[in-house]
Amino acid sequence: MYIIKIQGKAKIPDYIQLRDKDFVLVAYFRADRELKNLEKYGLAGKEEFLSKLIAELPFGKLQALET
Repeated sequence: MYIIKIQGKAKIPDYIQLRDKDFVLVAYFRADRELKNLEKYGLAGKEEFLSKLIAELPFGKLQALET
């Protein structure tokens, strides 16, 4: 699975994309919102880890996400 942080412009907020091994979009959510329903993506219990990762993740850089 891969994660990328997309920078918003003007009134459009920053977003996070989760993509599978074939780069198909799996999830798309706002970077500033609480992480919910992560069990659908096999990431249950990793909310704290993902919150820290999202805060440190540079914009526009695709990064492998170890699940």
